[in-house]
Amino acid sequence: MTLPIYQVDAFSARPFAGNPAAVCPLSEWLPAETMQAIAAENNLAETAFFVPRQGHEYEIRWFTPAVEVELCGHATLASAHVLHQHLGFQGEEIVFHSQSGPLRVLRETDGRLTLDFPSRPPQPLAGHPDGLADGLRATPLHVLAGPDLIAVFNSEAEVRALRPDQARLAQIEYRGIIATAPAADPETDFVSRFFGPRVGVPEDPVTGSAHTTLIPYWAARLGKTTLKARQVSARGGELWCELLEERVHISGYAVTYLRGEIEV
Repeated sequence: MTLPIYQVDAFSARPFAGNPAAVCPLSEWLPAETMQAIAAENNLAETAFFVPRQGHEYEIRWFTPAVEVELCGHATLASAHVLHQHLGFQGEEIVFHSQSGPLRVLRETDGRLTLDFPSRPPQPLAGHPDGLADGLRATPLHVLAGPDLIAVFNSEAEVRALRPDQARLAQIEYRGIIATAPAADPETDFVSRFFGPRVGVPEDPVTGSAHTTLIPYWAARLGKTTLKARQVSARGGELWCELLEERVHISGYAVTYLRGEIEV
């Protein structure tokens, strides 16, 4: 069987930046074991698979090289980009049905795509989880918990300087560890990095799903609902964010890096 595959750099307006995702459009679902094997072979942070449902609606699933995940922002952005740029989708809104419920993707007039995702506010923790400071090789100001742990630092410089012990972080029972701080650039509100060795992603270049938790945190802290974010990984990426009660909007650009076929 031959399947189309695309590799897209998400949350970037240029190639070789942002977060690369593989996208495999399907006419019907493959066995989960096959999709996991494809994701492992791709060896990218995420591989997205989607099948048509009806009209402008699709079902979507995401796999890291190690596991299937319940929510992924950059691979959803990449999937919408593939539909618009390569598969002839003409509408302004795509609805992806997922384990996290329906996810809308809107096409903006400036070329950006906007993810409409659930807001997942974090909750403060009384102390630091065992192994967190050792794993990060740094002590955060305070720690909050959502689907991921959020380690809040005083400065962007501290976040950029992190050189974590990935094996130690993998022992912490959360999907990932988010390090975040106020941005040094006055045009940006906050920065972050994301470490997910427990799910096979030592450092994710740009993590849309992490911002479902970061946006409500920073909106409350800064007293504003419209935010500009930057993930300060080696590749880096930009995100335009907005808090809308129980939803968040996460916007970014995407560019195609390659198109091809795989044999299954």
